[in-house]
Amino acid sequence: MRPRQGAAGRRPDTQQTPDVPIRMGRLLGYLRPHAWRIGVALVCVIITTGIGLVFPIVIQNLIDSVLVENDLQLLNRIALGLVVLFVVRFGFAYVQRFMLEYAGERIVIDIREQVYNKLMDLPVQFFTERRTGEIVSRLASDATLVRTALTNNVAFVLGQALTLVGAIVIVLFINARMTLFVLALAPPIGLLAAFFGRAVRNISTEVQDEIAGSSVIVEEVVSAVRIVKTFVREQFEVQRYRDKMERTFRAALKLTRVRSAFGPLIFSLLFLAIVGVLWFGGREVVAGRLTAGGLTSFLFYLIFIAGSFGAFTGIYTQLQEATGAMRRIFEILDTKPDIVDRPDAITLTDVEGRITFDGVSFSYDDRVTVLNNIDLDIRPGEIVALVGPSGAGKSTLVSLIPRFYDPTEGRVLIDGVDLRDATQNSIREHMALVPQETLLFGGTIRENIQYGKLDATDEELVTAAVAANAHSFIEELIDGYDTIVGENGVKLSGGQRQRISIARAILADPTILLLDEATSSLDSESEGLVQEALERLMQGRTTVIIAHRLSTVQVADRIAVMDRGRIVELGTHADLLTREEGLYNRLYTLQFQAGIDLSMD
Repeated sequence: MRPRQGAAGRRPDTQQTPDVPIRMGRLLGYLRPHAWRIGVALVCVIITTGIGLVFPIVIQNLIDSVLVENDLQLLNRIALGLVVLFVVRFGFAYVQRFMLEYAGERIVIDIREQVYNKLMDLPVQFFTERRTGEIVSRLASDATLVRTALTNNVAFVLGQALTLVGAIVIVLFINARMTLFVLALAPPIGLLAAFFGRAVRNISTEVQDEIAGSSVIVEEVVSAVRIVKTFVREQFEVQRYRDKMERTFRAALKLTRVRSAFGPLIFSLLFLAIVGVLWFGGREVVAGRLTAGGLTSFLFYLIFIAGSFGAFTGIYTQLQEATGAMRRIFEILDTKPDIVDRPDAITLTDVEGRITFDGVSFSYDDRVTVLNNIDLDIRPGEIVALVGPSGAGKSTLVSLIPRFYDPTEGRVLIDGVDLRDATQNSIREHMALVPQETLLFGGTIRENIQYGKLDATDEELVTAAVAANAHSFIEELIDGYDTIVGENGVKLSGGQRQRISIARAILADPTILLLDEATSSLDSESEGLVQEALERLMQGRTTVIIAHRLSTVQVADRIAVMDRGRIVELGTHADLLTREEGLYNRLYTLQFQAGIDLSMD
């Protein structure tokens, strides 16, 4: 049950990702469970890199020996040796790629499971402050981006590092003077990489935030497509999405500009370096300090060195993108829930169902008081209805019972135990919720009812459906209990969805029932069936009802009338009607005279 938000509580299209500190050790921690596969892949990287480093030496030997001396037998041996080397390299490259891909897919799953588990532990307030599409985006695209940066780049970094170091060592042996000439060109490239990498990180985070915003729009429109079409707002939504895509495009364009400038600039610098080596190396060959084959192999190794530098800059930008994505993920993982179990929290057992509000006040933002000094004692098995105008605080009061929120002041107790002294799971295991807007999962009717008791037998499930007046219409469906209900139960009528929701609550067999009475939007026949099922459900259970219809109010043992966060009247239906100047009497009169509901939150 989610309390309504006022204008002050509205959320923007996207939330800007806070500057969560990222430690590389934390990122690499996702590799530890797959250490042996990563290790095998790294061994393969070493072997394939070593084979690659041998190739220019073979070329040097080919030029200085075979082509100069016209030794065809040596040429044949070199060619055969190269074939064998590259076949071996293919085998190790395959193992390397397979191990990394396997580890990568597992890492994506690990990250998503970790984030999802965290989401399940976060309080209701977290979800009221964020939009569904934004959270889904973090589970989907961000996790994939991190996986790519971690698995592919770890092996790639090692391979390029070995290539870089190996090539530098070899060229030092070939010609130390020319090597020092080349290394003098490295610092400017490194400084440019750092500058562009920082820019890429900041802009890529902005791009990911904009993509999350577009996901929010899609999620909202798909879930409310009937409203969109009813009000003929298709073009409005198309334009809204187009505007968001334009903002995403502009952010992506900034990233493209940086990348487009970075690549050609580095390439140009490397090309100038090659020109310099040809000039310097040509002078070395003329001076007799270097052979033609040595110059050729040096150029190959220079290409290796340049390629490694280029690869490192590319990896650096990818890691900056991954850092932006991981910051968004860590923002969820590092969220500290406001509602936590105390270390010495007790487990509620054998709950009788007494609910006590003791001087309870509550505020969502520490500015506007939603509940003000509520005192209410609900006896075990009693039915209490909450009525009052919209915004009176009824939904908020009910949300405190399963401890979706903690009161700002005062206590909420069950059987005399402060809810803050008990574990959240043991509190909620004794409760069931039937909301006004029926929430069904997109699977089968069986799965939706069985959600109340996962290990329920077919007999228990059918008994619950019969008690909820749902069995007869379920049996008439082609697939019966295995009928797919669609997202939010879209394939069923409102009354059918509500009866399935009631069957789910009956199957859970709760001690305490929280009921956002949901017959106000049903036709007379469906309302009668649902009301009859609700009366069966309430029997013998402590029930708190947010009431909209007088039929529900009259079933209640007591009625608490709320206005502006206070209980202003409390009594039975008959007692409250005797108070001619009371709020309940006015609401009752209005409903019968004008045919409107007591409250329509």
